[in-house]
Amino acid sequence: MKNTIFLVLVISLFLSACSDLDVYPSDQLTTGSIALASDGIVNVTNGNYALLKDGAEFNGIVDDNNCYLRQYFQMTDFAADDITCGQKTEDPLYYSFTYTHSASQSNSRFFWYVSYKIINGANTIIAYLEARPSLTAEEEQLLGENYFLRAYMNFNLVRFYAKGYNDGDPNTNMGIILRRTADEDSQKARASVQETYDAIIEDALRAEALMNQSRGKEYASKEAAWALLSRTYLFMEDYTKTIEYADKVIQSGKFALETTESYPSYFANALERDETIWAIAFTPSDNRGKFGSIASMIYSDGNSGWGEEFATYGYMNLLHEHPQDVRATYIDTVFNGQSIQKKNGLEMFFITKFSFQDGDPNLSSPVLFRLAEMYLNRAEAYAHQGNEFDALKNVNAIRKNRGLEDAQINTVPAGKDLLQVVLEERRLELAFEGHRFYDLTRNKMNIDRTYWGYHIVGLTIGDIDLSTTPSGYDNLVIDWNDSRRLYYIPIDEIIANKLCVQN
Repeated sequence: MKNTIFLVLVISLFLSACSDLDVYPSDQLTTGSIALASDGIVNVTNGNYALLKDGAEFNGIVDDNNCYLRQYFQMTDFAADDITCGQKTEDPLYYSFTYTHSASQSNSRFFWYVSYKIINGANTIIAYLEARPSLTAEEEQLLGENYFLRAYMNFNLVRFYAKGYNDGDPNTNMGIILRRTADEDSQKARASVQETYDAIIEDALRAEALMNQSRGKEYASKEAAWALLSRTYLFMEDYTKTIEYADKVIQSGKFALETTESYPSYFANALERDETIWAIAFTPSDNRGKFGSIASMIYSDGNSGWGEEFATYGYMNLLHEHPQDVRATYIDTVFNGQSIQKKNGLEMFFITKFSFQDGDPNLSSPVLFRLAEMYLNRAEAYAHQGNEFDALKNVNAIRKNRGLEDAQINTVPAGKDLLQVVLEERRLELAFEGHRFYDLTRNKMNIDRTYWGYHIVGLTIGDIDLSTTPSGYDNLVIDWNDSRRLYYIPIDEIIANKLCVQN
């Protein structure tokens, strides 16, 4: 049986603002029909990007909550220790807080479905262009972008649904299903973790070789491929390669760190800023509103969203070590007299990294790669190599641009080690951007969530003293290799693909 489940959406759905385009329905879109559609290669490629932000139909319905990037940020960050859950909810994001995953949870099913839909769209373009005897520079760029998207999708999938590269033997641990063509058999077993990472590296290298034009920060580029390679090699503990590809990005001269003065307005204007390597462009017409936007669960101005999840005390305590740190501008609070307003006893530290594009509290163009990460990738790699001078040099490059010119770290503070210093800086800088969970588990560190919140199974916050440290409850500390940290392969895949083994 051929794989027809994950066919590309109607191009007009991808690009609803471009009604004048000639389009083909998904069941007619093939490598042959692409050439017949006006600007077909560009349209399908742009449609692959659009699926990262669109509410694609799934199981016959379009749900405002279903957005790839909304699920991505929630399924990573809500399982870590930077965000606490202040209210019980029926939204499946709750499973990430409580580690009570199931094969039928809707956010994971949607994430898997859209990931492979994008992969299928990329495969369609790759097959068409690779069969051509020669390509223009523009066609090479588009081919490279599709290789990049396939690599990026596989990288996120293997992190969600498979053990870490350093958690056991990557040659025997199960990775994900690698789909390399648009018409292959739907019955396919999971590749190993090693095979999955090898495929990601292969695609990213192919992408960087092909991409020699710029279509803007909302599209992949050679530098975005380098950034992906640096991140991937960091997960593989190949620290020499991590540094090599971070160097390529930094030394390209195309990007610059935001300054102390510009950083507070960075995320609301990410597509226009020099620090951004790759971001997904959201326009007002893409705004998913107070209920379905990325910001909706972590910020509210009283009318704009749910505002039920807050920055944790652990993160806030680290942030407040230096009051002049401008990263604090992305935490918003509501005061009642002299006290921070509370919900169910928890102080409401709202998070605004996904708000205020064009002044809209629900709108932003989420940043997926930026220059600061490259400095911090190098810092972590140097720390693992025992190179204190270069690790701290990269940490300080960030700090001096975040208001901490007078708080540089020249030696490892007493009571800490070098890796801890680097990871604390990553926590401050990359908070709420999908990194923290993997920063901990990648370094074989447990996730300490010894604070009150609805991540604690069976907890009724109103009946306990929030001024004390919780003890004796489940889910306070999650071991870095706890099997519950993995998402189940969605039931749709298990039923349709008899060769796919469940986690």
